[in-house]
Amino acid sequence: MIDFGFDKIALIGAVALIVIGPEKLPRVARTVGHLMGKAQRYVADVKAEVNRSIELEELKKMKTQFEDAARDVGQSVNQEVNQAAAEFNSIGAEWKSDLDMTGSAASLPDGTSLDTPAPAYRHPKKNWRLKRGATPQWYKQRSGIRTKAQSGAARVARFRPPGLKRP
Repeated sequence: MIDFGFDKIALIGAVALIVIGPEKLPRVARTVGHLMGKAQRYVADVKAEVNRSIELEELKKMKTQFEDAARDVGQSVNQEVNQAAAEFNSIGAEWKSDLDMTGSAASLPDGTSLDTPAPAYRHPKKNWRLKRGATPQWYKQRSGIRTKAQSGAARVARFRPPGLKRP
């Protein structure tokens, strides 16, 4: 920016006092001050916008780097999963060929047979309604648990002050 020393500012003030006059000088100084403030705010906004755009570009670069890294990790995981699946399929094929050759039920290393079916799924017998109903009424009343459903209009009517009537 332009470097103004005290002597230059004093010279500009003296010339302005002579040219503008003492009556209009305060108003002109106030207007110049407002314009300088607006110019400084405008410059600050432009700087902030440039910084935001630079940060946005950096964030976009980081995003592409992270996406590339995630894609590479995903590809390596897929390759490992495919290799493991191929190994499991080959082991399964070997067991099947062993089963076909022996003609009897093969057993796993832990001693269980391949012919036994897996147990059926049983739902855990958790009845939350029964458990909730087992709470005594006096405890529900003391802790403020609602035991009866009530509509909004009925609730308003119930808690309406006694002096007010419905319009």
